[in-house]
Amino acid sequence: MTPPPTGPVCAGASTVVTRPVQRTAPRTAPHQGPRPFAYPSFSSFVKARQPLLLRTARSLTANPCDAEDLLQTALAKTFVAWERIEDHRALDGYVRRALVNTRTSQWRKRKVEEFVCDELPESTGLPEPDPAERQVLHDAMWRAVMKLPERQRQMVVLRYYEDLSEAQTAEVLGVSVGTVKSAVSRALGRLREDPELTAGVGV
Repeated sequence: MTPPPTGPVCAGASTVVTRPVQRTAPRTAPHQGPRPFAYPSFSSFVKARQPLLLRTARSLTANPCDAEDLLQTALAKTFVAWERIEDHRALDGYVRRALVNTRTSQWRKRKVEEFVCDELPESTGLPEPDPAERQVLHDAMWRAVMKLPERQRQMVVLRYYEDLSEAQTAEVLGVSVGTVKSAVSRALGRLREDPELTAGVGV
């Protein structure tokens, strides 16, 4: 004999079937890879990298005071672009380019200085070049250099205006010595074909 139900029974009541509530897991952002490296602040970057960057600046100019001024100018340009540089691993390269471009601009604006000595040099039997003609050639050469692609222009300035070795030029620009050799070779080829230079004297 079946025992009677223990709870109250309502006549005509339908049986309600309940289902367990399914909780939706919180959505997660799609995986985007590792976050770019970042310094906490611009001052922390300068504190960490200034000795190395100053060495680069000193390789661009023989005067220590000029090197410090050059670095300050490059760092000021970097500070302006600070918010746009997401991956701070690129900061060293940005400052190096700013150093080279600033130094190149200084070369462009630099005036030719004349030094007077007490004694005249001994004559070599060859006519002295006309200072005016020499200045015209200097200006024409610089205009031709300015027409080179940026990287070639930087390397030519470092090699032939700043008198750096191929290894020093490679270190300043963060490239290999082989890259310097090939880029300078192409740059010299362009200069040899420059109409303003070929109309006068060859390179």
